[in-house]
Amino acid sequence: MSKLLYLIGAGLLSSQIALAQLPSNQRIFDPIHNVQGNTYRTAMGTPAENYWQNKADYNINVELDEDKKMLAGTVKIVYTNNSPHALNYIWLQLDQNRFSANSRGEKTQQVGGDNDRYRGAVDGGYAFKKVKANNAEIAQATGANNGYIVEDTRMQIRLNAPLMPKTSITLELEYSFKIPDFGADRMGIYVSEKGNIFQLAQWYPRMVVYDDIKGWNTDPYLGAGEFYCEYGDFDYAITVPASHIVVASGELQNPAEVLTPTQIKRYDEAKKSDKTVEIITKDEAGDVTKTRPTATGKKTWKYKMLSTRDIAWASSKVAMWDACAINLPSGKKSVAQSFYPTEVGGKKGWGRSTEYTKGCVEHYSKMWFEYPYPTAVNVAGVVGGMEYPGLSFCDAKSQEKDLWGVTDHEFGHNWFPMIVGSNERRHAWMDEGFNTFINHYSSKAFNNGEYKEEMTQGMIWSFYVSPQLKSDKRESIVTYPDIVQAQALGMTAYFKPALGLYYLREMILGQERFDYAFRNYIKNWAFKHPTPNDFFNAMNSAAGEDLSWFWRGWFYGTGMLDQAINDVTQKGDEVIITIENKSEVVMPVLMEIVDDKDQKTMVSLPVEIWQRGNVWKAKVKSANTIKKVTLNPNKMLPDLKADNDVWEKK
Repeated sequence: MSKLLYLIGAGLLSSQIALAQLPSNQRIFDPIHNVQGNTYRTAMGTPAENYWQNKADYNINVELDEDKKMLAGTVKIVYTNNSPHALNYIWLQLDQNRFSANSRGEKTQQVGGDNDRYRGAVDGGYAFKKVKANNAEIAQATGANNGYIVEDTRMQIRLNAPLMPKTSITLELEYSFKIPDFGADRMGIYVSEKGNIFQLAQWYPRMVVYDDIKGWNTDPYLGAGEFYCEYGDFDYAITVPASHIVVASGELQNPAEVLTPTQIKRYDEAKKSDKTVEIITKDEAGDVTKTRPTATGKKTWKYKMLSTRDIAWASSKVAMWDACAINLPSGKKSVAQSFYPTEVGGKKGWGRSTEYTKGCVEHYSKMWFEYPYPTAVNVAGVVGGMEYPGLSFCDAKSQEKDLWGVTDHEFGHNWFPMIVGSNERRHAWMDEGFNTFINHYSSKAFNNGEYKEEMTQGMIWSFYVSPQLKSDKRESIVTYPDIVQAQALGMTAYFKPALGLYYLREMILGQERFDYAFRNYIKNWAFKHPTPNDFFNAMNSAAGEDLSWFWRGWFYGTGMLDQAINDVTQKGDEVIITIENKSEVVMPVLMEIVDDKDQKTMVSLPVEIWQRGNVWKAKVKSANTIKKVTLNPNKMLPDLKADNDVWEKK
């Protein structure tokens, strides 16, 4: 018995030694993260039974001084603590402080390159006359535990008594700031032939998000990283010169006080029309005697928007204004609008902006999740392209395909991150990448493919195999936008994650499984705050696949793909094709086999062939002699070396 046990033990040891010498790719296929789930977020990527997020409701009253380029007013914030924690202090975002000569964003601005678009005016920043909490004025902090401090683009308000769970605090701030001419490509003032168009965003102190992941998300606003905002209801009033028209996020509350009867009639017609209706025509724009019953004095425009994370607006006395109906799947309607200077109108330019807005919003509503806002406003101006809930700023000089592209992209952001409220400041790929992905399908659908671009060979080779990603210094998708090299931001935040989702939908999961999982992710996290782990878990669970190998290689890694054919042998009708994965990234395999009768056969192999190692022998049957085998025949995958993808019989 002892001899038998010895032999068995020796045999097992010998087998273990032999197995240890075999290459194993378990590290590639291991779970990307060990999420057990908790009462806030489940392991299947959904909000759990005790998920919470705080709420911020805003009442804002501001006035625009056109001559001084100043904005001044008050904001009242009712902040509700839905967390289980007592808060001794609260934080606000002061993004306009980015436009100060001493801001961190200005001091960390690189010279030249793409980063120049984040440079702003250096005489801006908030000035505060009053800061109150629950109607008790807070003195400027001097080291005591009562008061407030301003640190760059953030304000901390220190409370005498903690804000307890399930209670609210009311903040009231009186403020002003100088409007930058070009505010980091997010806002600014466009100088048209007839006058200015003011584009206002990040124009009021906003609550910092307090969540169960990071606590207070106090990352400073440096310019490249965008925003992370709390949801709430907005009731706001904007006082402007009486000659101005104001378009804004949400729904106008007092049209009879600010519009002429003719304009109201035209707007009501537009709300029912599938064709664009001009509310202010080219002949009327800039001529205040035709557009305003009172061209002097001031008028106050009142807007309201519910369940949103932000608002923005534009004001001008020289802009054209048109609109049409957006038809939503539920039978509800929204209103597409455009606001632009006369010199950029016409069918090649902004005369089609409303048509573009209607087209993309209707597409996304049908394919992914219904648009929740009453209006969708596109504003021409100095901003190249920037998104806000229900309103976008796009380059006034864009035309035709470029105008469609920027309009489609910025309104796509209403789904990511306006509806699905991820943290843009840290995870740009969760809005830019997802949005670039859905833009592909909307462009294919719009006007029977008028501007379609296939996300295939052209995009793969022009973006993926690029200097940034061929460089030894290439960065992963998950690199924070304020850290990634400026020239690589488009790759890491936009195109590579978009291609990743495209591969998931078209090659790995298939359209039906991907769409089901992706729609569930959107529905479950609508008006909430998902993290990358929530997304990964949601897709894994709903699609029924552990995609850790994909998240690790494509999103966290910086490796390239290189599949190769090492050898092809044939004995009778049995063909052995030896293929190798020569890179850190694994993918399923697609092969085209051509025999001597020129008959073609497609063979697909799942990604699991790479679990045990990097070489795989595929067995296929063929009654005829094989003369050619090609990997990646449709050139969909970004294989780094195409020269080893083909075998031909000599």
